[in-house]
Amino acid sequence: MCTVCGCNDTQGHKHEAGHVHFGKGEAGTSVAGMSQSRLIQIETDILGKNNSHAESNRSVFSKNGILALNLVSSPGSGKTTLLVETLKRLGGKVPASVIEGDQQTSNDADRIRETGAAAVQINTGKGCHLDAHMVGHALEKLPQDPGSILFIENVGNLVCPAGFDLGEAFRIVILSVTEGEDKPLKYPDIFASADLLILNKTDLLPHLDFNVEEAIAHAKTVNRKIEVIQVSAKTSEGFDDWLGWLEDARKRQASDDCQTKAAE
Repeated sequence: MCTVCGCNDTQGHKHEAGHVHFGKGEAGTSVAGMSQSRLIQIETDILGKNNSHAESNRSVFSKNGILALNLVSSPGSGKTTLLVETLKRLGGKVPASVIEGDQQTSNDADRIRETGAAAVQINTGKGCHLDAHMVGHALEKLPQDPGSILFIENVGNLVCPAGFDLGEAFRIVILSVTEGEDKPLKYPDIFASADLLILNKTDLLPHLDFNVEEAIAHAKTVNRKIEVIQVSAKTSEGFDDWLGWLEDARKRQASDDCQTKAAE
């Protein structure tokens, strides 16, 4: 038994001077009254089922030549505004559709539809992330045009979405300059699993004490392979780089799909 708080010491937390760490056990977390082995088993079961659905989604994307992107961030990072401006700049030259994830409302999907793109809203209720099963159902309601891009805007959260593969080709984490430079260190799992970091709202930098180099260095600390693009949806700064990245990603996806079909 823990002599500090009186709980069962198998719950996997550690006391230090001025610091209580609940992520030191095998499971990387702690739940009152539940052992680390039980937590690991539950997580294995949940993620196993999710990964099965993710592979089904990935098969659909590959079969139809769809580039699926999972956009993750904290609330207020500017994901939806960035997405709206991206769709406007694509201007129908590249077919695109959107899956919107929020706990409640269809506000974001409504904004997306105003651009002319097809969008499906997923409301998760008390859920803090999208999972592959939800995305699979949403896919049934969307066009699946060859060569198209599917943007999946996840629920605003830097924790829960990290462990859930949706079948996407690339994961993109968006960090606003109105947030702290240390976000990648505070929430390492989401940055470690991302392919691209979009540093958003750069037009606000003259009014803030945000250190761009420090933020990028922290992201590279947890994920040395992560690519970085600096963007402002308001001034269009960095949009050529962002749209160029999307075009390169489409080419990479098309190449991967060809290799997969050849292997079959």
